[in-house]
Amino acid sequence: MRNRIISGWSHGVLVVEAGLNSGALITASQALEQGRSVYAVPGHINAPSAMGSNRLIQQGAKLVMDASDVLDDLQILLPETKPSPEAAARPLPSLSEQERCIYDAIEAAETSIDDITDKTQLPSATVSSTLLQLELKRLVKQLPGKYFVKLG
Repeated sequence: MRNRIISGWSHGVLVVEAGLNSGALITASQALEQGRSVYAVPGHINAPSAMGSNRLIQQGAKLVMDASDVLDDLQILLPETKPSPEAAARPLPSLSEQERCIYDAIEAAETSIDDITDKTQLPSATVSSTLLQLELKRLVKQLPGKYFVKLG
């Protein structure tokens, strides 16, 4: 019952690690019955704790390598709009002081999360959560290896 409620609350279920008899697989099964998306992070083929998530991928779950794999599917929730030429000249949306500090720490080229943390002197947890907020606002994009670039 609990698994059905959890999958019913969500737009999709992401399985990061699951054994063959795990509750995560029960939740994924419930999600499929409810028409929800199922995503899975692959694991090492010899790890018992990855057998369930690997099996889900084998059975058609979307393979997830980074957050953009899930965010691309959720465009209905986070629609991407094409800016008009006038919008391109407009200033950034209002940002908190913390968001502005982190946004400004990102160079024109790829910038690692460690460099951003060093430049801002903010705790790494704060930097990570604020970068996610900036991603959701479509101001930055995360690249492989925890590098970030400004969008637009």
